[in-house]
Amino acid sequence: MAINVDAVRNWPFMPVRQAYTAKDTILYALALGYGSDPVDAGQLSFVYEQGLQASPAMATALCHPGFWISDPRTGIDATQSVHAEHNVVFHRPLPPVGMLVATSCVLNVFDRGPGKGAVLVFARDLQDEATGACIASIEHRTICRADGGFAADAPQLQGQKPTGLFAPVDATRPPDHAIDIASLPQAALIYRLSADLNPLHANPAVAQKAGFPRPILHGLCTYGLCSRAILQACCAQRADALRALAMRFLAPVFPGETLRVALWRTGNRLGFNCSVPARNDLMVATGNATIAP
Repeated sequence: MAINVDAVRNWPFMPVRQAYTAKDTILYALALGYGSDPVDAGQLSFVYEQGLQASPAMATALCHPGFWISDPRTGIDATQSVHAEHNVVFHRPLPPVGMLVATSCVLNVFDRGPGKGAVLVFARDLQDEATGACIASIEHRTICRADGGFAADAPQLQGQKPTGLFAPVDATRPPDHAIDIASLPQAALIYRLSADLNPLHANPAVAQKAGFPRPILHGLCTYGLCSRAILQACCAQRADALRALAMRFLAPVFPGETLRVALWRTGNRLGFNCSVPARNDLMVATGNATIAP
């Protein structure tokens, strides 16, 4: 069955409401390794109820509409889908306890041509239900590798990248910061309790069937680890200082690996990449962030 472009572009999302508690906020932060240094006051502020602050990246785990692309009505081969980019604008700090409501929509579907797949652009806005204030605007791009060739003349993707979030990393000079963040061996098992229960991240047999030697880390857990590095290096561990974070995923991370986040700063804009030095592999390319002036 071919992708049903009209059905996908007009998918009938319902608002999603989610209440979360201090325990949920702490559980999310523990998945990112906060609290690994028990005497680091900055880390403690994400995992201890007194003076608790929520990791801004936790917004990506809240009010998710579910794995809707696997619905047969989309015509998408969900087994061949790959999370390619994730971009968030943080309008306000995420409260450590709250009730949010999300509205979602498909912005567009781009045909890359036969054998090249399609790109699905999906958006979600999170609002504080009590005040109506927008907390975060999320744009998620998925490559549907088996679903290209639906347009007679494939639209070009050039110029369709998120406006204002991506800029090339200036790697001609040494990074201003290089932060090593060790992921926990059990990071995926903890993270899935906050968000994605896909067995790929927990069941070795499922991971091996997908071509991996063992379960892999969620891409959005890697996103959270990069946010942790930015807050540590450039924001004095202040969650409210991160205003936008965008990244393009290249390869999966295995739980327990140490990530190196290299950051190039120009004013309040950051370019970064993320690698696993032990494998000499680049995990994230063309990462950009905006922080408070």
